Amino acid sequence: MSAGVGPFEALARTRRSIRRFRPDPVPQEVIRRLLEVACQAPSAHNRQPWRFVALGGGEGRRRLVEALSERFTSDMEADGVPRPEAERRLARSQERLRDAAWVVVLCMTTLEMDTYPDAKRAEAEQTMAVQSAALAGGNLLLAAHAEGLGACWMCAPLFAPEIVRQTLDLPADWAPQAAILLGTPGEPGVARGRRPVDEVTLWR
Repeated sequence: MSAGVGPFEALARTRRSIRRFRPDPVPQEVIRRLLEVACQAPSAHNRQPWRFVALGGGEGRRRLVEALSERFTSDMEADGVPRPEAERRLARSQERLRDAAWVVVLCMTTLEMDTYPDAKRAEAEQTMAVQSAALAGGNLLLAAHAEGLGACWMCAPLFAPEIVRQTLDLPADWAPQAAILLGTPGEPGVARGRRPVDEVTLWR
């Protein structure tokens, strides 16, 4: 890091997506503290629409992995993915979901968001809830990195929200958004390139 880089900038620049984990246990108290940091995220109207399901190594995790695996397999069959490739992808996904010390299913709810009679504003309010939940998820990733843990954001719940809701017996208003893997890193993670700021920014 160059001189003058502050601790938060260094934290953000060194965070990596970790997809392999060691079998070390992570105490529930640590996960609770990380979730408290996640809940410090800003949110639309301060409605805090994020919801979390923290899965350790119990029956709930096993059922979720099985249910998502069935859906993933059927989706790949429908897409015409060759069997060897489908089996490879499935094994990789199962490994990640099984080996992490914790899987936090990030959900969002619109129950306390504003309501509007027109579709345009209703859609905007829905997007605001999604954005707010994503901000909490981002906080969780950074908090895990600061704790020395590895983390990875998986979008699988977006492709099978009804399965996640049913398997975990979630309230009807909880909409699954992502699965965030947490655990002791089993690999350093890959530093992937980022587009230059000037490539993604319009200066006016």
